[in-house]
Amino acid sequence: MKLKVLFFLVFSYSYCVSQEAYNNCNNALELCPNISSTVNNIGANKTFCPGCEDDFTFCLTPQNSIWLKFTTNATGGAIQINFSNLIFQNQAGQDNRYNATLIQATVPCNSASYTQIGNCISAATGNQTINAASLAANTTFYIVLSGEKSGAGITLPAEFTVTTTISGTAIDRPVPYLNIGIQDTVCENTLVAVMTDRINCDDASDFRWYVNGELTATTSDSLYFTDKLKDGDVIRVESDCFTTCPYTVHQTLAPITVYSVIADAGEDATIRPGESIQLNGTVSIGSEVNWLPSYALSNDSITFPIANPFTTTTYMLTVKDTATGCTAFDYVTITVDDGLFIPTTFSPNGDGENDTWEIIGIENYPDCYVSIFDRWGQIVYEAVGYNKEKAWNGKGKSGRLLNESVYFYKIQLLDSEKQELKGSITVIR
Repeated sequence: MKLKVLFFLVFSYSYCVSQEAYNNCNNALELCPNISSTVNNIGANKTFCPGCEDDFTFCLTPQNSIWLKFTTNATGGAIQINFSNLIFQNQAGQDNRYNATLIQATVPCNSASYTQIGNCISAATGNQTINAASLAANTTFYIVLSGEKSGAGITLPAEFTVTTTISGTAIDRPVPYLNIGIQDTVCENTLVAVMTDRINCDDASDFRWYVNGELTATTSDSLYFTDKLKDGDVIRVESDCFTTCPYTVHQTLAPITVYSVIADAGEDATIRPGESIQLNGTVSIGSEVNWLPSYALSNDSITFPIANPFTTTTYMLTVKDTATGCTAFDYVTITVDDGLFIPTTFSPNGDGENDTWEIIGIENYPDCYVSIFDRWGQIVYEAVGYNKEKAWNGKGKSGRLLNESVYFYKIQLLDSEKQELKGSITVIR
């Protein structure tokens, strides 16, 4: 059990002092303008050989070096590098001072090509600054930090954590930003365009569009089209600028007012040929109304027109809000059923109402045969080619009116399907 505990402690210590990637010049940490970076040289070493990264002695002699870098902008100029918030490791025999210098390398990480730039920081214990002027444009420079190791009783170079910030005309860049806009009036369920443009944003990425915090689209151009907006929605757009030291810009619209219009054409309905029906539209107050087609309508610009189409017709109700200009539409279908309608009662009493047994749609079967029987199975009426003129008037073959009773019919349509219809009919006086 003791051996296991000892192994764990050794492993943990090894992990804590593992080297940072920027211990190596080729992995130098990129510093971004006006953004603080906290770095450390704990566990760092030096690479010392002719031409290797740590083979130099100006300003400092590397002991446990770490490497940072930055690239100047298109104009170059002055630079200021600040070191602050120093925290030193505190082991027996360990120094508590640090060194730093700024290097220009015509060959990256090759000490034979180094030139020191600006002032040198040597054996410092607290906040320090490197200043340099007239740096070349579009050029990469390196910052080297290392622990001091000198003096009586010192056996270990300093290890430390430090916050580094870089600024100045040589690295400053115009602040990127986005503009965003949308048309003045947004109508529900209508396609609208949201527009944006980028300012001071080089090497830009695609635009990312969010509605209420949810990513809904990614576009390469500056327009975003949608017909899904609801009242109160919040749109945000963002984009990334710069390949080196990327920076994300974003802009948000105020909650959007979406105007809605009510357009309900009512329920579908079925009528018989020659019948009329009222269309029951529901619309927003103060709106303009229009029905299309205007065929067989009493008025195509009112909410409740009378329709009497002779064929099945679908009407479109369009509603326009006069205040906002927003529109909405809906459809209703009036089916004209020209099939057979066989009444189950009629009253041949001579009052002029329902005096004959009129079968609607029978005229579509000119060769049909219609026969009517009493309860004993005797034929009391028959006709070939039944129509309004031949409609049964409640009289028997003798010409006398028959009694109130239930009678039975058989209709042979004599069509291609040889349909035969049977049922009962009640004669009422």
